[in-house]
Amino acid sequence: MLKVVIVGYGFMGRTHAGEVLASDKLELIAIVDKDIHKILSRSDEVKGNLATGSIKTESIRNINRYTSFEECLENEKPDAVHVCVHTNMHYEIAKMALEKGINVFIEKPLCLDLKQGQDLIRMAEKGGLTMMVGHVVRFMPPYQKLKKIINDYDYGKLEFLYMNRVSGLPLWGQWKTKQSDYGSSGGALFDLVIHDIDFVIYALGRPPDEITASNLPGKLSNHDYVSANWKYRQQNILVRIEGGNIFHSALPFRAGYMAKFENASIEYSTENPETIKVSDNEGTTTIDAGKPELGFRNEISYFYECIENSVAPSECMPEASLRTIETCYRHI
Repeated sequence: MLKVVIVGYGFMGRTHAGEVLASDKLELIAIVDKDIHKILSRSDEVKGNLATGSIKTESIRNINRYTSFEECLENEKPDAVHVCVHTNMHYEIAKMALEKGINVFIEKPLCLDLKQGQDLIRMAEKGGLTMMVGHVVRFMPPYQKLKKIINDYDYGKLEFLYMNRVSGLPLWGQWKTKQSDYGSSGGALFDLVIHDIDFVIYALGRPPDEITASNLPGKLSNHDYVSANWKYRQQNILVRIEGGNIFHSALPFRAGYMAKFENASIEYSTENPETIKVSDNEGTTTIDAGKPELGFRNEISYFYECIENSVAPSECMPEASLRTIETCYRHI
């Protein structure tokens, strides 16, 4: 059993905890959160963009709980740490873990400061440790199927791809206090739209040759809504990426894509998550999309397979995550 510590017990930390608890290969030995007294009561009340299930209080009652990661490391000897805190704390927590010789799974984005990201990559390499960044969309079945359709030319060559991702302003967890620390989270560009930016780079093999973008300010940053056009000159592919969280908080989250190929167009949306629609000039059919929430299980399982086999992750390598962050900055 590999021993796991989760740092940050908001929506994402709870999601990671649920997957660790469900695994017969992992043991959750500690949770770190500044609101230590709310850990037991938070399982059903934390909100997020995807339903990932609840955690029964009894399943974590006997797990050690800390308000300080430093104190946790004085008492625990984990094989891996999941960094699920806000972006501006990623570097500090990940660095402490790597210095102790601990493998690190870090939620996206790796770091807003590119030099800090490079520093973490060097530390992981020097220590022979596995570090992976949680770009979960790469592991979601509906998006994996899109990548396969693109790569296998199922409907001919890709000509146009549209990605969208919107939500209301997040107010759960510490998001409300982040409004007074304007820009520290990176805003919707680095927290929400980054999913689609990363996926397109992953699916098409590289960042675009040309980006034109417009941004709207919101409560969290100057780029809380992004509307961008990408151009891949050699492949003659156009991409449009759009999304943000400038809307009122009760607006439901939704994400999806549309793609035009030579011989058909396809469409997927979390509003109808069971199917991918395929349309040609004769009619529309559907294919099974798979469950997007399985992405969290898939990425965490992959991370621990890399640790067990002592291999660097070929998916979601920190270097690729850094390239995605660099591409995000091209939108500002």
